[in-house]
Amino acid sequence: MPKTSARLLALLSLLQTRRDWSGTLLADRLDISLRTVRRDVDRLRELGYPIAAIKGPDGGYRLSAGADLPPLLFDDEQAVALTVALQIAATTPGNGLAEAAERALHTIRQVMPSRLRHRIAALRVTAVERPGTPVDGDVLLALSAAVHGHEVVRFDYGDADADRPPRRAEPHHVVTRDGRWYLIAWDLDRADWRTFRVDRIRLRTPNGPRFAPRSLPGGDVAAYLTGTFRGSQEADGGWPCQGTVLVDRPAAVIATYTREGLVEQAGPDRCRVTLGSWSWAGLAAAFARYDAELTVVGPAELSAAFAQLSRRAARAAISPPPTSAGSRPPAGH
Repeated sequence: MPKTSARLLALLSLLQTRRDWSGTLLADRLDISLRTVRRDVDRLRELGYPIAAIKGPDGGYRLSAGADLPPLLFDDEQAVALTVALQIAATTPGNGLAEAAERALHTIRQVMPSRLRHRIAALRVTAVERPGTPVDGDVLLALSAAVHGHEVVRFDYGDADADRPPRRAEPHHVVTRDGRWYLIAWDLDRADWRTFRVDRIRLRTPNGPRFAPRSLPGGDVAAYLTGTFRGSQEADGGWPCQGTVLVDRPAAVIATYTREGLVEQAGPDRCRVTLGSWSWAGLAAAFARYDAELTVVGPAELSAAFAQLSRRAARAAISPPPTSAGSRPPAGH
């Protein structure tokens, strides 16, 4: 059995990792008796930790939140994970929290035990993402609070000088992707789900009434975002040119070469692919890279782009090879 001080620290660490613990489970994890668990809990209470007892066959315990809660305890793995998370926040472009994360990181390093301080001093993590427009940290916190409280938010969206009525939405999640922050919400005026860039949101106060959360399409945030960003560069706009083709290759093969786009199985060795691009010619070229037979589903602009691309390719195929100045043509010409 570990010494009392080490056992108390281990017990405190367990109580911090989840909301409720049964006495039996704590005894099993610490390899001690239920009586010892009860005695150690009493010692932690004497030290100022507000541990509530839960009624039940085995009894249970919960570490309650409070204004006078003594310093939290992190084990080695938690300390490293916290440091990595703060370094990512401190080095992610445009997240609005970099300065605060850097200060928090400095504070955490100052209170680290020496055995961890040396390990973490050599740990340098940098988030390499596409720089986005900086986001106001207060806006992120306000949106997150509205998500948690199920409160309707009102905000202006887009250009600051645009004369439009405020948007009204039921916020569901605040997420980050490719260096930008987004709000996933149910748009009350359009009666549909929308994804808004947070750096373009200017909140109005106060918030609207509380609401009952709706079920997000796809069942979770990851599934919804996958569908939202497929075939589009921006969640609130989309590529100016978007089209669909049938590709004579299995979906599993095409999906490995498609980072942004929708790939659907259309048969054993055929799939339906939807992509977006800045131009129709660029979109046709993007489909051509699959090196397979293609059938255009639509729109007509994509078919015209393929025709133009084929004419350019035919001219390129019959063009004579370039010759340097003063060189002779090949023999026989």
